[in-house]
Amino acid sequence: MIKRLDPRQFPDFTSKRTIDRHMDRLDSQDVSRRDFLSIASAGAVAGATAATLGLPSVAVADPSGKLAYLAWTTRVEYMVQAGAVFEAATKALGLSYTLLDGQFDSQRQLNQTETEATNGTKAIVLHASDGSALKRISQIAKDNQIYFANVWATLPWFTPFDASDYYTLYAVPEEFSAHRGVTVELLKAVTERFGGGSIIGVTGVPGFSTDTVRSRGRDDAFKDFPKTKLVGELPGNFNREDSLKATEDLLSRHSDIVGVVAQNDDVAQGVIAALRAAGLRPGEDVLVVGADGTTEGANAIKAGQQLATSANSPGYFAALFAGRLYDVTHGWRPRAAERLLYWRSVTTTADNVDIYLNRYVNNDGVEPFDYRKFSHVLHPDDWDPQNEVFPLDIDQEWAGIPKPEGWQYPPAYLEAKNNGEWEAVTQEYRDHYQIPFFGPSPNV
Repeated sequence: MIKRLDPRQFPDFTSKRTIDRHMDRLDSQDVSRRDFLSIASAGAVAGATAATLGLPSVAVADPSGKLAYLAWTTRVEYMVQAGAVFEAATKALGLSYTLLDGQFDSQRQLNQTETEATNGTKAIVLHASDGSALKRISQIAKDNQIYFANVWATLPWFTPFDASDYYTLYAVPEEFSAHRGVTVELLKAVTERFGGGSIIGVTGVPGFSTDTVRSRGRDDAFKDFPKTKLVGELPGNFNREDSLKATEDLLSRHSDIVGVVAQNDDVAQGVIAALRAAGLRPGEDVLVVGADGTTEGANAIKAGQQLATSANSPGYFAALFAGRLYDVTHGWRPRAAERLLYWRSVTTTADNVDIYLNRYVNNDGVEPFDYRKFSHVLHPDDWDPQNEVFPLDIDQEWAGIPKPEGWQYPPAYLEAKNNGEWEAVTQEYRDHYQIPFFGPSPNV
């Protein structure tokens, strides 16, 4: 039987005495009355609305609680940097936090999810090596009323709408144009400097959905540079060690290369190490590009060893996801067009890398984002995505990947695309974007 809530039974939050009594009973350290009222009102409205509509899956979670970041490895710099920002963001939002190392093992991440459910965790960020455990994790989240968000690797054509309201977000950078952009920088440079030539690719994890999209963007760039050619590629599994070995193997087959497209900045670091070991000078004899905008990638651009990266910032993903999970565990409900999102990367070269370094690397402990402004609950009028964020098009994201037999578009997704919600969300996020992603920290 569904228990229905009567809004007349809610406490009178217009009374200062009522607010103080509730704040005294709760662990409300560092929470202002304004924040408390935002949380209380949002949670009450969401809970009452859900109960009235008979939606038992739409629960208002405990306003406190723990966020767990399930990284598929801590051997990759991207995840280490994201973990640090998760820690800062959750502290600013008043959540406890843990980082769990999946050690390249999807089954291990599934086990970690089950353990976190037993421990009462309220929010999970899944950062998997592949999408094999996604459906099971979605079911665990639904069964235990845990909100979770998924980034990067996924099961193509499986969306949050195919799971439950607890699968609140799948989001990634828009990678086709991002990786095409860095590849264009490479091919333009090798054409100008060497008159063209042979290029190799060191990719990520085979079958990883984002790796597939990046390869598509890379390959598309070659159409505009007929004097260049991709002569070979091998997987580097998104880490330095495997990428070093892959590059050594490729160099043994192609000794005359002038450029390398690395599928992320950790891969680029492995490529650079292999080039040096072969007596080649990165940035002079062979040009290298990467992706993600890690600290090492940005420093390598500054040092002249790497030509470019597509800076999506590991910290940005963490800040965006922490804000979303804070909101949904405090009663806020995303629209359909907000449950699949892209954010924009910036092609970073020697011309603009100093902006990135000052904000995200050499920042003397200044946090790069206003973490609380990611929250619709804490900032209902002036929330700010702090980057260009817009709805994700699944046909663009998973183009060329076969749909499962009998697959159909989720009705909520189609309705959002056809009833004007898609455009409305795009415009709303554009209007609220005030703190430039490529500019000084809002905290200086």
